[in-house]
Amino acid sequence: MISRRDIAWLGTIAGFAGGLVGGIALGLGIALALRGAMLGIALALAGVPLSGLAGWLIARRLAAESERV
Repeated sequence: MISRRDIAWLGTIAGFAGGLVGGIALGLGIALALRGAMLGIALALAGVPLSGLAGWLIARRLAAESERV
């Protein structure tokens, strides 16, 4: 049985991991774009979907683990 505490931690971990991945992608993208690499713009724009994908994948995995217990 999944408790409210499990759901709160799941959201916290998924949000943190998603924000970390998105922040890294954004930072690297801006650094590359400032140095003149056009790939940096694409990486910076992809930061938002990457952060959402990372958070979603972690939340899905943690939810699956919680159901097994």
